[in-house]
Amino acid sequence: MNDETEMNPAVTRRTVLEAGSAAIAATIVWPAAGAHAQPGGLQPQLPVPDATVAPMPVILHINGQDHHLALDPRTTLLDALREHVGLTGSKKGCDHGQCGACTILLNGRRINSCLSLAVMHEGDAITTIEGLGQPDKMHPLQAAFVAHDGFQCGYCTPGQICSAAGMLAEAKAGAPSVVTADLASKPSLTDEEIRERMSGNICRCSAYPNIVAAIRDVAGANT
Repeated sequence: MNDETEMNPAVTRRTVLEAGSAAIAATIVWPAAGAHAQPGGLQPQLPVPDATVAPMPVILHINGQDHHLALDPRTTLLDALREHVGLTGSKKGCDHGQCGACTILLNGRRINSCLSLAVMHEGDAITTIEGLGQPDKMHPLQAAFVAHDGFQCGYCTPGQICSAAGMLAEAKAGAPSVVTADLASKPSLTDEEIRERMSGNICRCSAYPNIVAAIRDVAGANT
């Protein structure tokens, strides 16, 4: 307790905090109830679209077909696929590159489409889950996921399958992972290797054992 407080017993920590809170509250202007319906009333501050950003023409080569689009240059590849092309197989989970639900193949390599801008990929070969296979002609990974019940809600499944396709190609090319014991030899896709290589794809239903089993079967068939 300082000298001023000792000289004025009425000043306590509580009175100081209450006075400070009142001063802060007095500086905040809250919109009146129903202000949005009253002319001249306080209006909520909503984000205003930037009309100065002109759409950019871009041709995206998706699943073997060219799509001519005019996109806001800030549009992510994921949003372009879902909202502009109508390919909704790629899912928006976290939208921050953390869950893997939006994984697609770009020139044969897996990427998180939520982290990439669509206008960056003119001339690239983009493959989504729809391009891997269809119900009447499934990709081996799709068939294996069905056979091993490698999904429950299914939301992460398109990203899991696209990621697995990219991962198998990486392993076939000899790319090591963190758990690869011998960097000089072609990695063997053990369960540990598969789990590590697929760790960027989250399954909130925890169907991991069945996912690993499905990928292991396809990996074995390709060796």
